[in-house]
Amino acid sequence: MESIKEIFRIGYGPSSSHTMGPQRAADIFLKSHKEAARYEAILYGSLALTGKGHLTDSILYQTFGDRNLEILWKPEEVLPYHTNGMVLKAYGPQGEEIGSSTVYSVGGGAIRWESDLKNPAGESSHMVYSLTTMKDLIKYARQSGKSLWEIVEEREGVEIWDFLREVWEQMKQTIHNGLENEHVLPGALNLPRKAASYYAKAINSTGILKHRGKIFAYALAVSEENAGGGKVVTAPTCGSCGVLPSVLYNMQEQYNYRDSKILKALATAGLIGNLVKHNASISGAEVGCQGEVGTACSMAAAAAAKLFGGTLDQIEYAAEMGIEHHLGLTCDPVGGYVQIPCIERNGLAAGRAYESAVYALFSDGRHRVSFDEVVQTMKETGRDLHSSYRETSIAGLAKNVKKNND
Repeated sequence: MESIKEIFRIGYGPSSSHTMGPQRAADIFLKSHKEAARYEAILYGSLALTGKGHLTDSILYQTFGDRNLEILWKPEEVLPYHTNGMVLKAYGPQGEEIGSSTVYSVGGGAIRWESDLKNPAGESSHMVYSLTTMKDLIKYARQSGKSLWEIVEEREGVEIWDFLREVWEQMKQTIHNGLENEHVLPGALNLPRKAASYYAKAINSTGILKHRGKIFAYALAVSEENAGGGKVVTAPTCGSCGVLPSVLYNMQEQYNYRDSKILKALATAGLIGNLVKHNASISGAEVGCQGEVGTACSMAAAAAAKLFGGTLDQIEYAAEMGIEHHLGLTCDPVGGYVQIPCIERNGLAAGRAYESAVYALFSDGRHRVSFDEVVQTMKETGRDLHSSYRETSIAGLAKNVKKNND
């Protein structure tokens, strides 16, 4: 598996696969073709179907700057490796093609070049973890006496803590930004932000209403910032970025956990996300929203269980429930925007993550469905979903919900 740095990426929303990934690909392509007279970006499949709502065209024009760029949309065509496919072309002054690259945005801001796919052995240099299943990680943890976060430190080096500290600071800043911003979100839906009002109601409540209201408010704050193109941390994607920070921020506030404890919980969450990404997918365009929000819920549940002092079995149980109870979740964003149902879904998943951790802590940790089994099930379920329910905005809520106030 790769570094957990591939799970936590700091960047601008609203979509890690439709903005962060294409931006990275365009940057790399431009460095190799600086002197071209003009460029083409051909978008395929899901990248074309929801690209405008996800601001793919905006980020590409921004990246190419004043260069001559033409964007072609081919929603009916899907390239072989992944539905988020893109071909970048460069042309010389006489109209001759001087460069062409096919690249896939595979979720969480990660990209895969077609040239690399033809040489899988070349990817081994990026591998940080040799253990790639929860079963093997727990076996190693028991043999070595290490916690999951200690395995992260062992494999990534002590410098991982500086990285996670930066991640945590950005997560907190995004929450603060989201609670302050109250304007209508961009796009044709005219969707108002709700985080500030949820927070105001939460702090004036008591008991469980106060606790749960704050989790909702923090998740909405992050998700609304993402939908507005603000700066966020993928966890594991932009579309699911509100779940983990809202749970951790609320727990730190409620139980006074030091930042050092939060960073260990982040490391644990990153390992969970890594397992899902390696063995299944975190791409909504590939497996539906179960791969995004389901994985985010799993990561947050594991992090919360770790903070509560859970055993290895209890942490695994919490993580397993986070995915199990999101199985089959479709990705059908209304209008192609990362707003409905994405924002609300983050809030509810954050609440479910906290509940999963508490549920696991009340048990002795023994459970019938393993984390590895539920990840495999999620992968198979995602592949069985009709393509129209995998980030295309042509079915489900995207088809039936009106995009205006009529």
